Amino acid sequence: MKLEPDTGAGNLIRGLAEGAILVGDESLSQPFILTIDHLIRDWAPPAVEDLSAGDFEAILALEPEVILLGTGARQRFPPARLTAAILRQGVGIEVMNTAAACRTYNVLAGEFRRVAAALFIT
Repeated sequence: MKLEPDTGAGNLIRGLAEGAILVGDESLSQPFILTIDHLIRDWAPPAVEDLSAGDFEAILALEPEVILLGTGARQRFPPARLTAAILRQGVGIEVMNTAAACRTYNVLAGEFRRVAAALFIT
């Protein structure tokens, strides 16, 4: 499924298929972090339910205004203490399934917003 035309906004998600996300011309099949200017391929988070503040250090270092957490095929929520810790730092966090996070990321990135997507593939 094609998600959004290339607007020259930097890293955009060009497609989504079962088991992979296409960023630019690269197909990614493991969890990753994406901003307009950065692609962190080696993000190795635990299960969504076991995420902690330490798993978001690399994301927060990029200074986003909002984090989109794509939790795979279905929406799953991280621990409330993680959400609270991120909000206390003045950063918004939205949790949704990965397909919705990809679409939302492209809209916000296309508007040149400081958005970071933390995406689980499945």
